[in-house]
Amino acid sequence: MSKKLSLQEQLLKSGLVSSAKAKSIKTEKHKQTQQQRHHKIEIVDEAKLLAQQAQTEKTERDRLLNQQQQAQAVQKEIQAQIKQLIEQNKVVIDVQHAEIAYHFTDALKVKTLYVTETQQEQLAKGQLVIVKAENAYALVNSEVAQKIKERDASRVLAWNEPKPEIAADDPYAAYEIPDDLMW
Repeated sequence: MSKKLSLQEQLLKSGLVSSAKAKSIKTEKHKQTQQQRHHKIEIVDEAKLLAQQAQTEKTERDRLLNQQQQAQAVQKEIQAQIKQLIEQNKVVIDVQHAEIAYHFTDALKVKTLYVTETQQEQLAKGQLVIVKAENAYALVNSEVAQKIKERDASRVLAWNEPKPEIAADDPYAAYEIPDDLMW
């Protein structure tokens, strides 16, 4: 059976450390342990601290990555809901009778959608709303547009929301505010 040698003995045997150096290291280590016991000092293990710090950093990175993935999943779900709302509730435009050009803006560009006369009236009254579908535009009623606006307001492009009704006892109800009045 072979006898196991300590690291110190192995270093001495290989000639990497002199016997005097090994003895001084041994006495230094003995003094250090005696001081710890006498003064009740706890030695800080740097490797252990670095490992704990690396673990906490990794945990934080993982938590942030998980939050980002969850936010992306929620956003994807919202976009799918909006797509479903538009597909199920879009008003069909009769292409043969749609002769009136209705102009609206999308990302600072003026766009045109041809609608029928009744659809133009409904758009003007706020009963119909133009929303942006995947790569086209669609007409939906105002209730569906409200649901879409709650999820993503940028998808609602042209909505002439009706003006609030004037109270019956309003003393200024008979006076209309001019359009060119600047405040």
